[in-house]
Amino acid sequence: PGLRLAQKDAVKYGGGVNHRMGLYDCVMLKENHIAAAGSIKHAVQTAVNQYPELPLIVEVENLEQLQQVLKLDHITRVLCDNFSINDLSSAVKLAKGKLPIEASGNIDENNISDVADTGVDYISIGSITKNINAIDLSLRFG
Repeated sequence: PGLRLAQKDAVKYGGGVNHRMGLYDCVMLKENHIAAAGSIKHAVQTAVNQYPELPLIVEVENLEQLQQVLKLDHITRVLCDNFSINDLSSAVKLAKGKLPIEASGNIDENNISDVADTGVDYISIGSITKNINAIDLSLRFG
């Protein structure tokens, strides 16, 4: 608790880019938002109506959902969650010239090169901020 801004700064200073600093500067529609809205189209329409000035990133879980997203307006980026390498390659081809593609989910130092080789525009690695332990540091006077 209380480390969010320090983690965001660490990503930036390490050469990475944060999606957003908080809920106020970018809309990210994840699977639970889409399920609650009933469809990708309805979730996107609602987000655009409520926050027309904010960037909009939409998460998809398969190529069929990606095809739905590619037909919609106002989307800034598509986040392909837990795609196989083959499906990521297909996603890049489908979205070429339409929307930037971000790969996310189960990406680490062992497979990041394979993910990059698909041609995606962005790669997310949540583990760089999700599973961090604070240093155990103390200062004693006496």
